[in-house]
Amino acid sequence: MELTVKQVSSLHKIRSTDSLDLPQLESKTCLTGERFSYQICLKSRDQLIADVTLESALAEYIQLYRVREANMDYPMYPDNPMEDYITLTPGPMPDILVPLAEENNRMLVRDTPGTLWVKVDIPKDCKPGNYTIKVHFSFRKPGGEVFETAEQNMTVEVIPVQMPQQKVIYTRWFYADCIANAHNVEIFSEDHWALMEKYIAAAVDVGVNMILVPVHTPPLDTEIGTTRPCVQLVDIEKQGQIYHFCFDKFHRFIDICKRNGVRYYEIAHLFSQWGAKCAPNIRVTENGKTEYMFGWHVAADSAEYVQFLKQYLAAIAKELQAEGISENTYFHISDEPKLEQLEAYKKAADIIRPLIGNSKTMDALSEYDFYESGLVECPVTAVYEIKEFLPHNIPNQWVYYCCYPTKVYTNSFLAMPSYRTRIMGFMLYKFQIKGFLHWGFNFYNACRSLYTIDPYKTTSGDKSYPAGDGFIVYPGKNGAYPSIRGEITFEAMQDADICYALEEKIGRDAVVAMIDAAAGMDLRFDCYPKGNAFLEDLRAQMIGKLKETN
Repeated sequence: MELTVKQVSSLHKIRSTDSLDLPQLESKTCLTGERFSYQICLKSRDQLIADVTLESALAEYIQLYRVREANMDYPMYPDNPMEDYITLTPGPMPDILVPLAEENNRMLVRDTPGTLWVKVDIPKDCKPGNYTIKVHFSFRKPGGEVFETAEQNMTVEVIPVQMPQQKVIYTRWFYADCIANAHNVEIFSEDHWALMEKYIAAAVDVGVNMILVPVHTPPLDTEIGTTRPCVQLVDIEKQGQIYHFCFDKFHRFIDICKRNGVRYYEIAHLFSQWGAKCAPNIRVTENGKTEYMFGWHVAADSAEYVQFLKQYLAAIAKELQAEGISENTYFHISDEPKLEQLEAYKKAADIIRPLIGNSKTMDALSEYDFYESGLVECPVTAVYEIKEFLPHNIPNQWVYYCCYPTKVYTNSFLAMPSYRTRIMGFMLYKFQIKGFLHWGFNFYNACRSLYTIDPYKTTSGDKSYPAGDGFIVYPGKNGAYPSIRGEITFEAMQDADICYALEEKIGRDAVVAMIDAAAGMDLRFDCYPKGNAFLEDLRAQMIGKLKETN
């Protein structure tokens, strides 16, 4: 009987058609408070059942997942070149991480590789030293007795240097309505609240430290003239010219965020997407009737909406102050405005900015004129446009990627190798980027939210965008299942934090020089080494330098 068991890096995406001709991984050096992941691959000529057990002094900080394949139904737009992708052919791609406990700590082993994902969270108060993680497999044929065992050992050296608190602000947009749809629960039912907390916890677990707050239903990816399911946290009633606001659901939502470690907040956009032409869909009760008083039918600069905004934002600002989060809250005006819409955006910004106190404004935009005109404090620039912004040394510069870019640049599509996602961490550090934004934490809709989709059947929003772009978590039995792409992005954030930790020891210039020397080039968003070796070797160098200078 041919049986293969191999322990490998988290950076490999191991497909069912792959061989296991990969380097064996046997040791890791970590900071206290650091997370690291690795994989154990199993393959057998005969079908077997493997019972999995774990032994380690770190056992309570270790989670085991079964790697499941996602349906990569639309890997990329037509005619995109095969450039730095695993494949552009539709088919299965490993991504979904299902807790092994949900599968009775067993794996079915076949003649195609099956993978166990091992996630280790070194506690902050961990005593420095060497630890061993033993993962034991007992193999048996279906209905038979155990006839063979195997064990994979990982030696972990924990050094007396603590991983600093994540410095980069990271948001991936949270969609409360998609949770209700995916789990078939009523919006704001107790089941919905419980699920929202689990999804927020799942977001924080992969480094998301800013949450999009739906004070009103976010005007994102919504077809003109339509509405998404209402997830408005603020109840509004109009009496004459006065609006009255109830923030009970808002405070419950913020409590959930605080309880799970969220540090920053962004308020749902106050004008329609792509140019701030209209008001967002906002429900208001008047004379006992609740309806969309504002929306596509109301111009952004209408006197009625401006009057409402003055009262609405004053009330929001007061509640943010009461929660103690106003300084860590960011307001959106309109997502992705174009240069020809600058005047409309300026009108909207002039309305908003005097009303939000010590909070900031931020928006995804790629035209420098918006920042130069003083219309936004935190420009969130596409990675393929960032070269126009970097020479200006903007103190609150953010970056984002979304459905594009598809060539050269970092992104997190399913078809991409993991190093192309993780490379972002060193870029964030080198260019002193303050935040990273992505539009899809759990977007389970087709384009413009025309209808809902099943993320297990389509990972592309029914061919709306490259597979994987809309979400990095999957609806699970009682919450959200994480993904390889989410964990790899978290590793990127840790790479940036290791750079910041080393900067405290040797200075920023020396850290940047170390990055470029390891890369063998002037590392840029559009120019970086391909493959796993650069990432793994540079991280090892930095950990070694931290150990040496401690």
